[in-house]
Amino acid sequence: MKLFSIILFAALLFSFFCIAAAPLDSLVSPAADPEPEPAAKKDSSRFTYSGYFDMYYFGNLNSPASRKNGGSSGISRGFDRYPGQFQLGMFLNRIAYSYGRASVVGEMGFGPNAEYGNYGSAQGYTWGETVANHGTYTAVVIKQAYVSYEVNDKLSFTAGQFGTHIGFELIDAPLNFHYSINNTFNAGIPFYHLGVKGTYKFSDAVSLMGGVVNGTDQIFDNNRGKSFIGQLALTPSEGLSIYFNTIQGNEGNAKKNGQDSTGYFGVLDLCINYQLTKKLFYGGWLMAGSTSGDFQGTGNFAGTKHWYGATFYSNYKFTDRLALGYRIEYFDNRQGARALLTHGKGTDAWTWTLTGNISLADSRILLKPEVRFDRFRKMTGTAGETVFQQFEGSDGEFDKNTQLTAGAALIFVF
Repeated sequence: MKLFSIILFAALLFSFFCIAAAPLDSLVSPAADPEPEPAAKKDSSRFTYSGYFDMYYFGNLNSPASRKNGGSSGISRGFDRYPGQFQLGMFLNRIAYSYGRASVVGEMGFGPNAEYGNYGSAQGYTWGETVANHGTYTAVVIKQAYVSYEVNDKLSFTAGQFGTHIGFELIDAPLNFHYSINNTFNAGIPFYHLGVKGTYKFSDAVSLMGGVVNGTDQIFDNNRGKSFIGQLALTPSEGLSIYFNTIQGNEGNAKKNGQDSTGYFGVLDLCINYQLTKKLFYGGWLMAGSTSGDFQGTGNFAGTKHWYGATFYSNYKFTDRLALGYRIEYFDNRQGARALLTHGKGTDAWTWTLTGNISLADSRILLKPEVRFDRFRKMTGTAGETVFQQFEGSDGEFDKNTQLTAGAALIFVF
């Protein structure tokens, strides 16, 4: 509790300092999500090649015997999974070509994070089998591949494999302020979809997206059903953007006879970006999910199970080269609907993250020092019963419900 109090006090003190020090100059909008690049003007073409590479080194105060941050669930951490060693993240290559109002984008990734963020794409293997047992870290992974067409200045369509619209955080390390991804993103929402979607821009302040996809995090559809995706994007004032997102559909695995089973997977979320000044940013993310039936190994249970997430973000830009931000998150999976469990039992967790952003070489090189503290529900049992916790100690015993990591990530953007 003493460590928790220190971290919480530091976060509150930083927030107060940012508010007091921030000049009330002109507002600017936060960075937009990486949607398809705008098509070139009519009868013109454009080819671009871009991407990034990232690596990290983080220490773990628990010194887990397995040298893994994943805890008993194996996914207590998203991409920064291996402490006490230098590790690769992803080498992403993005190719985009546009002609007139049409464009095509292909993203190919190499490395552990490419595969972690693309699980479900290997036919015949589960995610865990592919990553852990088949050693395909060096294999190329299609992260995104889609075609877009702008019918006019208001209406556009996209078809292919694309990153999810749901959530505040993204798979790509340069596009998040924090290097580690939170539990809500890692265990609570889809990473990508395969299907079609259309977006209509009513005005500069209002746009609506709707589409049909195979489902969530699966290239090969698990049944004959499809899922609906949607987003309502609002920009009520300069510097403020609000997103309402959803996915809804029958995601129950097909029966042995090939017929669809009765199943459901749905997520609703709200994302708010508020660039208060050029230097000070606030963000919020609320998410609620529900599922029933047998989907992605959750088991064929009766009724419906739910999970929830809430995250607050803030960062302050001291100079063009230096910024500091923190993230406070609560994730609730006490009903055991998702894979983030403590030895097979439902759990919930609080997470506090403090991250610096240092830009070098005209922002081509990004250094992200980070301290993160996770506190999971402390599991209890009857007298004399051995009770396993989420995290592992140096003796290999899962007897800790907290984890503190510190280190830094290096990212090169091109």
